[in-house]
Amino acid sequence: MSQQRVAVTSSNYPKLLKEIATPPKQLYIKGSLRNDIPLIAVIGSRKHSSYGQKMAEELSRELVAAGFGIVSGLAYGIDAVSHRATLDAGGYTVAVMAGGLDKAQPRGNQGLADQIIEGSGAHVSEHPPNIELTPKHFAIRNRIISGLSIATIVIEAGESSGSLITAKFALEQNRQVMAVPGAADSPSSQGTNNLIREGAALVTNIDDVLEVLEFID
Repeated sequence: MSQQRVAVTSSNYPKLLKEIATPPKQLYIKGSLRNDIPLIAVIGSRKHSSYGQKMAEELSRELVAAGFGIVSGLAYGIDAVSHRATLDAGGYTVAVMAGGLDKAQPRGNQGLADQIIEGSGAHVSEHPPNIELTPKHFAIRNRIISGLSIATIVIEAGESSGSLITAKFALEQNRQVMAVPGAADSPSSQGTNNLIREGAALVTNIDDVLEVLEFID
């Protein structure tokens, strides 16, 4: 499938993303980037536990049932779990890529990337094809994940997890941040537990999410 380029000045550019401090000057889009469905970012650790997988699957499915689409970063772990659970539930999902849309990052998730397009979802990037990826591309990509979304939910994140960068961007963008609590002695829950300590909404089920979203204009 071919990709389209949408400038920040275009009426087709996502409204929420245009509101952030540093919106991409252009977006490359493959598939259907819909403006008629509210999006929520569901992100987390690349090395998830069975508990993290269960929470990501349940929340993604229930958010789909409640009328939301799911945004994530196509990474291994919670990102991939969230995308797959959304597709399995017949929902809409958007994968935000760190590099160009010519290939998935990581390459091992190419099959999942194809399924997202087949499921009428979308791939999004601010970069043209064939760019040389560096670690900074993944960090700055995260502002797009949160920028497309009315809220960000973090499920399992260590103290240095990239998911915390996304949460930081969400806060700067005046978006809601939620986190699923984890075991006190689990390294993969230190980041999420710290987010809750610092004021993120605690989420254990879909009702918690919907209660937070009631306060969004």
